[in-house]
Amino acid sequence: MAVSLADRQRRIAAHNSVVGALVDIDDTLDASSAVAAPGPLAGVTVVIKANIAQQGQLLSAASAMLTGYRAPADATCTARLREAGASIVGTSNMDEFGMGSSTERSVYGATKNPWDLSRTAGGSSGGAAAAVAAGFCDAALGTDTGGSVRQPAAFCGVVGFKPTYGRISRRGVVAFASSLDQVGVIAADLATTAAVATAVIGPDDGDSTTVDNPLADLRSAVSAGVTGLRVGVLRSIVAADVVDPAIRTALDDAALRLQQAGATVVDVDVALIDQAVAAYYVIATAEASSNLSRYDGVRFGPRAAGAGLADMYEATRARFGDEVKRRILLGTFVLSHGFYEAYLLQAQKVRTKLTEAFRRTFDDVDLLLLPTTPTLPFALGDKLSDPLAMYVGDLFTLPASLAGLPAISVPVGLSAPTSTSPSLPIGLQLIGRPWDEGTLFAGANAIIQPTPCPYADLP
Repeated sequence: MAVSLADRQRRIAAHNSVVGALVDIDDTLDASSAVAAPGPLAGVTVVIKANIAQQGQLLSAASAMLTGYRAPADATCTARLREAGASIVGTSNMDEFGMGSSTERSVYGATKNPWDLSRTAGGSSGGAAAAVAAGFCDAALGTDTGGSVRQPAAFCGVVGFKPTYGRISRRGVVAFASSLDQVGVIAADLATTAAVATAVIGPDDGDSTTVDNPLADLRSAVSAGVTGLRVGVLRSIVAADVVDPAIRTALDDAALRLQQAGATVVDVDVALIDQAVAAYYVIATAEASSNLSRYDGVRFGPRAAGAGLADMYEATRARFGDEVKRRILLGTFVLSHGFYEAYLLQAQKVRTKLTEAFRRTFDDVDLLLLPTTPTLPFALGDKLSDPLAMYVGDLFTLPASLAGLPAISVPVGLSAPTSTSPSLPIGLQLIGRPWDEGTLFAGANAIIQPTPCPYADLP
């Protein structure tokens, strides 16, 4: 049964202060305004990540550098949601500028996982995933640079979809790493994910990276079946000492469900996939260093007082959080004379070879199956003091990002409860050929095991 806009607003008012999923709430919406804009998404409630522009709403990217800044216009994807009749009920929390995997590095404080409020909702789109899981909305728009839609979707037991790079316009999205940043969709089920994605996908004259390629009917693709498809399982990177046993078991079960549904399942390898984490963090930080240089107190953003130009720069850029500073410094280092060739150029070569390896693999299979995350949702605070441990958590999401491939994370069940942990959601990921999102949704429907979050049933 559909949940009304008024019920969504009541849930937000009652529970957002606990979960911390939303940082700005549009309480001006009412049922009449939703009906006044009919369309394919009429009645669908959506939240938008804090780095995607909504006219007149906060566009802070969860950073003190942009506190109080309100967008002068809608992002292209936001405008398309409105045109389709969606009701945008709020702005979701995130890691500052999208740099993090736990939504703990936010000027607004951490978002909590509705499945266990002592655990992270993932990141950087953790607020968006938590909002869907907690029943605050039907769907959310997030951004995915290295897995920031898929990883929190897995941690919160919902669907997270990243299309092929170039499918959705980035106009109006605060930049982190431009060759990797993508808008993605989070929702409780595949049908809603398909409907929202269809509304926002398409070329944009304001974004030269968008591509006008035909898109399959994603809503029909959900029920297309997998008979005759070949699915490659990336077992070689699922090491026993890295991946939680419950996730390894879920991977085997999903492979069996695909076989029972008519697919052929084979084990495959993708060359250089084990180098993805290193290559990504060189490339992404280099691009972040360039993109965030605009926040200097002169060209863009707030200006702090200083005795001279150098003091003003230093005081202004001190507003960045620790993780953003760390990535700017690393990116500036790899861009510097003498290190560009040793690090960034080599990382770009790895990216090219990895993309070619995926292309060769897709000569033999239609989809790839692998975990979304190596672990179950971890406790808040567990990895804040160990950035490398946080980075390695993106082990399985980064390859598709580097290659610009479509990927989707779907819930496939729950872990067994223990004396120290309740049952927690498990997500698995499918990766598809470029521009073949239809096959991705068909495969996802064969393995998805919906796991409604008990928190969404609280009054």
